[in-house]
Amino acid sequence: MQFKILLTYFICLFLSSCFSAKQKEFRKNGYKHGIFAEITTQKGVITAKLEFEKSPLAVANFIGLAQGIIPNIIKKAGEPFYDGLKFHRVLQGYMIIGGCPNGDGTGNPGYYFFDEFNEFLKHDKPGVLSMQNIGANTNGSIFNITLKSTPVLDNKNVIFGYVINGMDVVNSIQQGDIISKVEIIKIGRKAKAFNPLKIFKKNGFDNMIQLK
Repeated sequence: MQFKILLTYFICLFLSSCFSAKQKEFRKNGYKHGIFAEITTQKGVITAKLEFEKSPLAVANFIGLAQGIIPNIIKKAGEPFYDGLKFHRVLQGYMIIGGCPNGDGTGNPGYYFFDEFNEFLKHDKPGVLSMQNIGANTNGSIFNITLKSTPVLDNKNVIFGYVINGMDVVNSIQQGDIISKVEIIKIGRKAKAFNPLKIFKKNGFDNMIQLK
């Protein structure tokens, strides 16, 4: 029993030191506040800044799934949703698409949440992260990363972040490449206060469609 307690303590201590190192690294690179996602793939790491103030519901959904804290029909509670999923579709020169539990674009986490568009967020460059959908208010777990400016997606796909490092990795992704893990890093008071489960419970569960 004591061994298990000590092991848990040292694991927590190790993870805490890792996050501190990550935060220091981001601060050193000029990012003094914000929420970031490190998407590790077999081709390398894609680092994105998440627009948690402009797209709180979409960011809460992404973080909540990534950390396994939002209930879904695919993974057990506490189990990271995106780990082991693949980029199931690559549209050369246009976008890469991943996050489908079925691996073919037909899957979802058991719900859809409503659209939230922000006039200041546009698909105006490579590296924009936005939700894939099959029509209005059908956002789930599938997301895309643009390879070029794609204004046709404005007010159709909800933008929730953009790549700040690793566009070479994005450009190298091929169909079937695996997402091994998604790590979330929070820097600054506002970022640390952002509670994805609380946001999703407050805004998402009242603005979503439960699927059978």
